[in-house]
Amino acid sequence: MTNTGKRFSWFRWLCSVFGLLFYLADIGSDFLLSVQYFKKGHVTWAALTLMFVLLGSLCIQIFSYAWFKDDKENYGEDNKALSTCHLICIHVLQIGIFTRYVHLLKKSFKVLRSDDTQEEEQFHLFGLATDLSMLRMFEVFLESVPQLVLQVYIILGHNHQSYLQYISMAVSLLNIAWAMVDYRRCFRRSLPYLKEMPSGIPTAVYLFYKIFTITPRILSLTLFIMLSAFCTVAMACIWLVGTIWAFVEETDFCTSRVLEHLYRAIVGVILLFTFFNIKGENTTVHMTVYYIFSVGQNLAAPILLFLLKPESGVPDYFLPILFFILVSESMGLGFLGLYYSLLHPRQPCREKMTEEDGMDQVDGMNHEPKKTTRFERFLQI
Repeated sequence: MTNTGKRFSWFRWLCSVFGLLFYLADIGSDFLLSVQYFKKGHVTWAALTLMFVLLGSLCIQIFSYAWFKDDKENYGEDNKALSTCHLICIHVLQIGIFTRYVHLLKKSFKVLRSDDTQEEEQFHLFGLATDLSMLRMFEVFLESVPQLVLQVYIILGHNHQSYLQYISMAVSLLNIAWAMVDYRRCFRRSLPYLKEMPSGIPTAVYLFYKIFTITPRILSLTLFIMLSAFCTVAMACIWLVGTIWAFVEETDFCTSRVLEHLYRAIVGVILLFTFFNIKGENTTVHMTVYYIFSVGQNLAAPILLFLLKPESGVPDYFLPILFFILVSESMGLGFLGLYYSLLHPRQPCREKMTEEDGMDQVDGMNHEPKKTTRFERFLQI
């Protein structure tokens, strides 16, 4: 089944341009900040800032290269400009995602200028865009979100502030918001059996739900680190629980077992900050349990810091922080309820689609089951 009626527009092209600019700005500002820390003698801060940049980049390069190879082998995509040697080089140089953006912008620009566009070309463009949206999701939770935790810790725990710090944090937050919106839009556009959600209020509500639940999570984790460095061990345990859940759910996102294990580990990192449906099944109970524990932990962070480490200076801003966490969590969960009760499109059942597809098949002919797309096995909204 193809994405009938879903066409790659000039607006979508501009979104890809902005996505590339936000990506470069995020990486660039963090790199400049690490240089600033190093010049001022804060070697540990510089190393940690740079470490998150490199960790996020390394992981997305690995998946980008694997997807290039999978598409070439499984779907016959053979771009002569991207030979195996060339692919290895651009990913070793950490410019795989940049290459994907350039490839998408060039190809979509050519298609958009053409009066006669085949539906197959449109489907291919959406495939390129969705691959980028998934890579950006990895990059956001491996680099941008941890970077915010680190910078907030430096500001609150060490009272170190600079304009470049605030610029880096603002760009990271903007990058998170953009990746969330772009992912949601690509998700609906790329799966033919899902109804496409219109822009506007649904997109804004979904974005507010994510931002207002992730922001207090970032702040609470920062406060836990201020309480004790050993709290990072507790965070590692939470990450391990999320990773184990991905193993228990038996995700099948990757074609390689090693990559699948890496993917599940990254899912554990994502679940440390926000909830995603990792199998596309009904997870109302899982989501409820997740946010009960998340809200409890978020509220416990400032209270424990106030009681156990008063010399940290938290008593001076304890009430504003507690009020911010309460309000932000309440708004986030309120938007969550609004989104899933009124604005989340209900998808048709697959059995019905299979029957409709079967009407077009010739009697007596056997057909192999259609391959599911990568996006269909990725994190669900």
